[in-house]
Amino acid sequence: MSSDVTAPKWSLRLPADCSIAAIRSVYDLIREAFNRQDRLEIDCSSVDKADVTSIQLLLSAAKTGDAQGRPVVLTSFSQSLRNTLRRAGFASEAMIDQHFPQKKDGT
Repeated sequence: MSSDVTAPKWSLRLPADCSIAAIRSVYDLIREAFNRQDRLEIDCSSVDKADVTSIQLLLSAAKTGDAQGRPVVLTSFSQSLRNTLRRAGFASEAMIDQHFPQKKDGT
């Protein structure tokens, strides 16, 4: 996925609870933010509760953005979200990077 750093972007910080119990409201937040700009950055640093539904939603958002030429970039994965990714089968950082476009250290 290519991203143009000069393209307008919208940033969204995910809430602490991204578990199945709260996933509908998280979906609504992402959908609303996705519709605002061409490029969306999703800050994952506050996520304390995550499960496979949150992984599915983030993967779907990234793939939808890629298919529409509207980059979705994830920033600052919390340790809880990283642990959930590993439990879901994303065994390495390279595998996570392949499926979840990330912004790292100012890039």
